[in-house]
Amino acid sequence: MAGSVIETPLSAPVLILIGPTAVGKTALSLALAERFSCEIVGLDSMQIYRHMDIGTAKATPEERARVPHHLLDVVDPDEEYHVARYVADATEACRQIIGRGNRPLLVGGTGLYLKGLLEGLFEIPPVPETIRASLNQRLAEEGRALLFAELSRCDPESAGRIHPNDTHRLLRALEIFQATGRPWSEHLRAQKAQPALTNVLQLGLLCERSVLYERINLRVEQMVSEGLLGEVEKLLGMGYDPGLKSMQSIGYRHMVQFLKGEWDWEETLFLLARDTRRYAKRQMTWFGNDPAIRWFAPADTGPIFGCVEGFLAGAKGE
Repeated sequence: MAGSVIETPLSAPVLILIGPTAVGKTALSLALAERFSCEIVGLDSMQIYRHMDIGTAKATPEERARVPHHLLDVVDPDEEYHVARYVADATEACRQIIGRGNRPLLVGGTGLYLKGLLEGLFEIPPVPETIRASLNQRLAEEGRALLFAELSRCDPESAGRIHPNDTHRLLRALEIFQATGRPWSEHLRAQKAQPALTNVLQLGLLCERSVLYERINLRVEQMVSEGLLGEVEKLLGMGYDPGLKSMQSIGYRHMVQFLKGEWDWEETLFLLARDTRRYAKRQMTWFGNDPAIRWFAPADTGPIFGCVEGFLAGAKGE
C-alpha cells in the first residue's frame, strides 16, 4: 500500500519499547505505562491473532486490567494481516490514545512493523497473475540462481540489496520489472514514503546472551506448563489448517509436528527452545543496526525513566 495511507503523521511524542523475545519487555512496559500515563499498543506480528495466547505470550487479563492494551486479537488465524494494515491500525490507535490525553507506548519485537511506522510504506505496482505464475514456473524449472542473474542485469540496484536466497523479494523485483518495464529501485526512488510517527523515543532492552537464552528456556517451560499443546489442539479442532502462516510460527508448528508424530516430546521441546533462541538472535541483528535505539538492561528502571522524562520534557518545549 502507499505512503498515502498515512495522510498526516503524528507529531505528538510516542514511546517505543523493543527487544528480543523473553528479554523482559512486558514488566517494564507496565511500569512505564503506569508512570507516564501510557496505553500500550502491540508491536507484534503474532499477537494480532485471536485464539493464539499462550504461544504468543500475550499480556494476561490481569496485566490488561492494569493498563489498556491495543492491537491484540485483531484477526482470526486464517485472515491476512500485513504491515500496511498494521501501520494504519497502529496509527489510528495512537491517535485515539492521544485524544484521550494519554501517551502511546508501542511494545514488541517485530522490526518490520516498526520500520513501516517510522519510514513509511511504498506502493507496489499491481502485477498480472500470468507474470507471477510464469516466474514461479521458471523458478521451479531453472532455479533461483538463474533468476537472480537476470535480476542483476535488469535491476542491478535491487539485486545489490536482495540476498540471493531471498526468493520472495527476488520474485517481487522481477514481477515489478516485467509488469511495468521499470526496475523496482526506480519505483522506490519516485515515491516519497511518509512516516506515521515523527516524534519518537526508541528504548531497547538487551542482556547477556547467556542470560537471554536462559530466559528463553524458562519461557518455553512456562508456555508448555500453561497449556501450549492444548491451545494448538484447540486451534486444529476449530479447523485452522496447520499450513497457515499463523500456524507455522514458532511454538505452534512445533506442537503440530509433535501431534503428527514427527517428533517425540523431548525433541519437540529442544527444537522449540533452539528455534526461539535463533529468532531472538535475528531480532537483535535487526535492531542492532538502528543507531536511534537507546539500549538498557531490563533492570535499569531508573535510567530508563530518566531517559523518558528527558524526552518528554524536550517534546513539551518544542
